[in-house]
Amino acid sequence: MEAGVIRQKFLDFFKSKNHLIVPSAPLVLRNDPTLLFTNSGMVQFKDYFLGHQRPPAVRIADTQKCLRVSGKHNDLEEVGIDTYHHTMFEMLGNWSFGDYFKKEAIAWAWELLTAVYGLPSNRMYATVFGGDEGENLPPDEEAMGYWKEILPPDRILYGGKKDNFWEMGDAGPCGPCSEIHIDLRSEEEIARKPGRELVNADHPRVIEIWNLVFMEFNRKADGTLEKLPARHVDTGMGFERLCMAIQGKTSTYDTSVFRPLMDFIAQSAGVTYQGTSGHDAAKTDIAIRVLADHIRAVAFAIADGQLPSNTGAGYVIRRILRRAVRYGYTFLHFKEPFLHRLVPLLASQFSEVFPELEQQRDYVVRVILEEEQSFLRTLEKGLKRFEALESSFPNKVVPGTVAFELYDTYGFPFDLTALIAREKGLSTDMKGFEAEMEKQKERSRADAHRETGDWVNLDETATTRFVGYDQLEAYVKIIKYRVLKTKGREEYHLVFDKTPFYAESGGQVGDTGFIESEGQRIEITDTKKENELIVHVTRILPPANQTTFRAVVNARRREKIMNNHTATHLLHAALRQVLGRHVEQRGSLVNENLLRFDFSHFSALTADEIRTVEDLVNEKIRQNIQREENRNMKLEQARAMGAMALFGEKYGEEVRVIAFDKNFSVELCGGTHVPATGHIGLFKIISEGSVAAGVRRIEAVTGEEALNFLRQQAEIVREVKSLLKNPKDVVTAAKQLAEEKLLLEKKIEQLYQEQTNRLKEELAGSAEPINGARVIMRRVTLPHADALKNIAYALRNTYDDLLLVLAAEIDNKPMVAVMLGEKLAQSNRYHAGNMVKELAKEINGGGGGQPFFATAGGKDIRGLDRVLVRARQLLDNR
Repeated sequence: MEAGVIRQKFLDFFKSKNHLIVPSAPLVLRNDPTLLFTNSGMVQFKDYFLGHQRPPAVRIADTQKCLRVSGKHNDLEEVGIDTYHHTMFEMLGNWSFGDYFKKEAIAWAWELLTAVYGLPSNRMYATVFGGDEGENLPPDEEAMGYWKEILPPDRILYGGKKDNFWEMGDAGPCGPCSEIHIDLRSEEEIARKPGRELVNADHPRVIEIWNLVFMEFNRKADGTLEKLPARHVDTGMGFERLCMAIQGKTSTYDTSVFRPLMDFIAQSAGVTYQGTSGHDAAKTDIAIRVLADHIRAVAFAIADGQLPSNTGAGYVIRRILRRAVRYGYTFLHFKEPFLHRLVPLLASQFSEVFPELEQQRDYVVRVILEEEQSFLRTLEKGLKRFEALESSFPNKVVPGTVAFELYDTYGFPFDLTALIAREKGLSTDMKGFEAEMEKQKERSRADAHRETGDWVNLDETATTRFVGYDQLEAYVKIIKYRVLKTKGREEYHLVFDKTPFYAESGGQVGDTGFIESEGQRIEITDTKKENELIVHVTRILPPANQTTFRAVVNARRREKIMNNHTATHLLHAALRQVLGRHVEQRGSLVNENLLRFDFSHFSALTADEIRTVEDLVNEKIRQNIQREENRNMKLEQARAMGAMALFGEKYGEEVRVIAFDKNFSVELCGGTHVPATGHIGLFKIISEGSVAAGVRRIEAVTGEEALNFLRQQAEIVREVKSLLKNPKDVVTAAKQLAEEKLLLEKKIEQLYQEQTNRLKEELAGSAEPINGARVIMRRVTLPHADALKNIAYALRNTYDDLLLVLAAEIDNKPMVAVMLGEKLAQSNRYHAGNMVKELAKEINGGGGGQPFFATAGGKDIRGLDRVLVRARQLLDNR
């Protein structure tokens, strides 16, 4: 049974049980501060479990893209080593929101596995929660009773809290769970040891395939449990493991989910995949698995809107991508970019279930290609850095600090550094590396430490709604609040029954303003969205006895934000008209000062293109186009009318559509906008540049900010004109001045070169034979560091037994250089790097380099004469 058929049978089965089939949420989370990525099937339904939102149906099923590489579910370093860990995986799931519970969940799971998929019932085991005295939780006898109707007692096992009590994280919905395991070993192995002894023992062929979670509790921040308002079912079945069981394979990588990718990789590398696993496995096998797994995570994350970067979720994606490049480079000998070649194959494979990758295939290919090219250059730099430091390693051991530098700066994992070291006959200080890693983690923990209190509910039945599209003031009640402590500071989060404050989302910043009652005014410093809750941030907790407040949004600030948000829509439409339909939004920031718009495009905009875009946006502003708004349009209807939707955003069945001329700009958008484009006044682009592979960024200002910008530019022109003595043609005068400056710089450089050549000749003539070497030691004054290096190399070419020490003053700063001739360096009597470290002490500095050439800089220019004295002492000691 092919993977696609297996997936469809799951969805069809639960559709027959009256479940609504919903699409996968994006891999990258937008409004959940507790997670970087969707790491389980239940994440997109969290608000339903917590009661913040009503589900579209009480029964739902789907297949969800998941990513587990950091935090509680950190599997990254095991991926590729074994044959069952993955970064991205699919989670098949069915949910009940206050509808059916344990009986139906267990019965339907068994029916699907045995009657539909035909898996052998005599190879499956069930586990149930055995209770926990510390939590005062009894064994789950209800689930045990239902399983006894299906399985013999010897194939039903009690499990502890670790395996049979599922929790999202440190806080949130949780409950006992019942796992279904299958024994995929041979009959001979089963005869030697029964499968019940290997359940939850990390055996690669006795595996969990389905987890049925019975959500009954909410874990509070203080660790205590409270009952949820209603009981729910949350099940998750690993699609790749299910395919392994149904297709009779011993590894998820051997299924039809992965083999097309792996076969292409092996063929491209000219190797054969042998299927070995573990830390002693063939390195080519590990590398093939790493590439096949990682390209899925990287490609789908990019398609869902997350570009590789140096922070947050983007840094995780970059780490995954670079790990794949390293394995391909080292073990499959892919010295040129290769990963991007896998995207078309992957996109075709998933086009029916996750079409977003096929729709953006060319874009994803270009992003990955440029990331690969960049890292391959970094990889080369890292190898050169290793070689530069190699001679200074004590006792043929790579210090942990060096291994950490290669990891932190060049992206080298410890195992790659250790591999390079072994090839050179060196060992690596793993404990030192781990100590540096722990220091970094401690710094991160200190920076990120915060304590979030539990929500205090003042009205259990109340819900919240946003009224800020139509009004900037409202009388509100606080329905819940909590305290958040971070870096010694407290702030309070308030939730109202209704609010005119817009919560930060979709690139638009949150509103500010105040609430007041009985003469007390409390500032609202920010408004954020946490899942679907609108959270108002304050420094003061309002008195509990005040039940009604007047909530007021900062109207002037909101007006400027609306100008910029509507201008962003006009800019998006103008870019697509001028550059082409390939332009898609990749990110945005809209605040009261400016708008920032990131979009897919692979070359810098020309001055003419920028001018054309700017003119088109201003033309639409002058036309004073009225806003057309539909707050409850069916998603399919909106798409049919051409509304722009953002990849990576999760939309409901009904959406809000904003149009400014339906033939020009129509977008799905929850933000706030001007009633007509004329309110914007003026639009001016202030910068355009690259922010990532295949992504350009435009920053622009509107209204008063645009006018102020133009005034500043006019003032600059006036000042420049004044400095140039008010020429008729300012541009020509500036060009002439630049040309004169360049000519003078060339003349100065020529004089420097002549001075350097004279000094070189003078130094060569001063060489004196001492202890079998031609010794030159001199204090010199030079224009720049390159002159010092050039003189040193020129003298080395003159004398193969050279020992040169130059104490140089360069731009009023001290610098020392030590150079050895080729013959003297090969004798190993002297080491330039060691010598320069000793000499650098005299100028209060440090440095290093290669055995034959090294330099050092310092802070004490008075120590240059002492450098020469110390150099003589080092020579005499020989």
